Amino acid sequence: MEYEYYKTLQGDTWDLISYKVYGSEEYIKEIYEANKNYSSIAIFEGGIELKIPVIKIAEVSTLPPWKKVENAT
Repeated sequence: MEYEYYKTLQGDTWDLISYKVYGSEEYIKEIYEANKNYSSIAIFEGGIELKIPVIKIAEVSTLPPWKKVENAT
């Protein structure tokens, strides 16, 4: 698995880090699994470097179907 790194800020939580990195809280488990040595921490102090799994996230469009551009060539 490929990883990037995130340095915590005072007050960061698992869900907040997931939201900051991925734009959604749904990736808490992936971050937590990559950083089991910090499993006892609920609220982080600043300066802790966490491994962040690189996850390919599909872009979700909020446009109605008739406004989406399909294979513009």
